[in-house]
Amino acid sequence: MKDYMGIINLSEREDNIKELTYNRPIAAIPIAGRYRIIDFALSNMVNSEISNVGIFTQNKYRALIDHLGTGKAWDLDRKNDGLFVLNPVFNYYTLGIYRGDIENFKNHIDYVHLSKQKNVIVTSSNMICNVDYKAAIHYHTEKNADITVLYKKANDCAENFQYCNTYIIDNDNKISAVDINTGKTDENNISMEMFIMSKSLFLDIVHTCSSKGDYDYFKDAIHKNIGKFKVYGYEYDGYLACINSIQSYFKTSMQLLDMKLSRELFFKNGLIYTKVKDEAPTKYTENAVVSNSLLANGSMIDGTVENSIIFRGVRVRKGAVVKNSILMQNSIVEEDALVRNVILDKNVVITQNKQLKGDDNYPIVIEKKAII
Repeated sequence: MKDYMGIINLSEREDNIKELTYNRPIAAIPIAGRYRIIDFALSNMVNSEISNVGIFTQNKYRALIDHLGTGKAWDLDRKNDGLFVLNPVFNYYTLGIYRGDIENFKNHIDYVHLSKQKNVIVTSSNMICNVDYKAAIHYHTEKNADITVLYKKANDCAENFQYCNTYIIDNDNKISAVDINTGKTDENNISMEMFIMSKSLFLDIVHTCSSKGDYDYFKDAIHKNIGKFKVYGYEYDGYLACINSIQSYFKTSMQLLDMKLSRELFFKNGLIYTKVKDEAPTKYTENAVVSNSLLANGSMIDGTVENSIIFRGVRVRKGAVVKNSILMQNSIVEEDALVRNVILDKNVVITQNKQLKGDDNYPIVIEKKAII
């Protein structure tokens, strides 16, 4: 694994999750009480002994950089290799024109050129999973593949993985065609947007696309040239979720209340690491009633919390009721308020006696720092 470098490519579409990405990329959205979505992609890299990881951002990256810091939480604060955050280059003549991730790769191509590793794993940040890249790399070598793509055979595609790429795979696991999941069928081979290849091939794809202008996105350059490359699929059989909409974020978060699933996701192939904050444990008063919920440190519960995820520093006052909801950092639910099927972004205040009720499949989202 010392001969592999990692690239986490933050080029995900945000059309259906805008409420949570006004001030941050998808990678920086808080999840599971104390994590950020990018923690899964980063932890998968370091658990597979990849020590050179580059994160190619697109915009709104302040919150992400604040979370990542020097990379210490993932043991990536190193003199040799380590964590590199590569922000987009804006020129006066291209300002406001988004050209896709190929442009960003080209502007930072020296980082890839100068890295000592000879192979690369390119992944998005919005796939929630705990994957062992060592097994996938062994498969890639055995097949003598140009590109190996990780995929999952999913049987819930009508409800989940909307607008993710899907693959048609032959008996030898070679990918013959690419499509989009529009929810018409339950079963499909879902792309995890994780690509294993040589560094020379990665550079060749970027140079070809940037010089000819054929494709703006790296994965399009691969998918539309399936016949040109030997592209194989490696099947992943663990838990997978794709965060690309408010509904998928809410549903995935609620699934994490299942202890069996949560243990698999956070422990199966190594721990999921995140930025550490030294805070006191959550305090429960004599009035607190808590059931089937996930609570982070630093909170104070004086009301009722059911089937919910409570982040650090949250306050649930006396008589308040929180059900089937997600309360992000430093949110406050005042006395006798009711919150059901709601996502509160950071530093939101729900004042006394207010009632917010969303739908099971379409939760209400309250933007950061709002007072209701």
